[in-house]
Amino acid sequence: MLNKQFYRVFKKPKPILGMIHLAGDSSDNKIKRALAEMKIFENCSIDGAIIENYHAGSMKVVEETLKEATKHKLNLVLGVNVLPNEFYVSIPMAAKYGAAFVQLDVIAGKYTAYELPYAEYASIREKHPNVMVLGGVWFKYYTPVEGSNLENDLLEGAKRAEAIVVTGEGTGMETDLEKIKKFRQILGPDKPLIVGAGLYAGPHGAVSVTGIGEEIIKQVLSKFVYDRMADGLAPQKAAERGLALFVKDVPIGIIAVGDRGWGEACNTRMAYFTSTRNRTF
Repeated sequence: MLNKQFYRVFKKPKPILGMIHLAGDSSDNKIKRALAEMKIFENCSIDGAIIENYHAGSMKVVEETLKEATKHKLNLVLGVNVLPNEFYVSIPMAAKYGAAFVQLDVIAGKYTAYELPYAEYASIREKHPNVMVLGGVWFKYYTPVEGSNLENDLLEGAKRAEAIVVTGEGTGMETDLEKIKKFRQILGPDKPLIVGAGLYAGPHGAVSVTGIGEEIIKQVLSKFVYDRMADGLAPQKAAERGLALFVKDVPIGIIAVGDRGWGEACNTRMAYFTSTRNRTF
């Protein structure tokens, strides 16, 4: 049932979602900027947008952004994330403004500084059954308590949410491929699994990288490539500059997209390898 709701909402097994952090120098500016960013998402065939309170300053900005986005009838599936893991705010808000889903950093597991109050969560979900949940397990910035079992936490999370979200060590940092494989192995082939970190984006474009996570983190690779684009390099040149940071026996793949096109660079076969001959996905 949970899986069916995910596919019914997104109409594909692997949707691409963009995060709206609500940055800006005033409430009005934050809302206008968010709407402009969502229009970019729509034009680039992004499937959904998560409106997050990261830079919002107040929940009113989140609510007004949701309200305005609904009025504009964008071709995006709208979601909400209220940090830190405030499901008791995000789920009712999503229901009120017609957002299809919420993202929660933690859906299962016990961490050094947090554990989901499941009884309260279950009660709120029962009141708003049409709001889908994308939930994190062993999420960035959350440290599992000693003795935690990834398989147990993932299987419990799979019962509580329509999709599981996996991340790397931090925002803009690579989500390690081995971690993704481990999550998939435990969850099985059918449970929706969202890679929730590893992309760096801004006004000049977006960068996604893959390879050996520890080496990527040392170079802060996504941001390095983005900064080269911000300096004026075309995405292809910026990606090549990023790849040059690594020796050949460290497998790395980079995709960069900006207003001057897109580019890719890799030193081993990556998922997009066969498309590079025609430079199209």
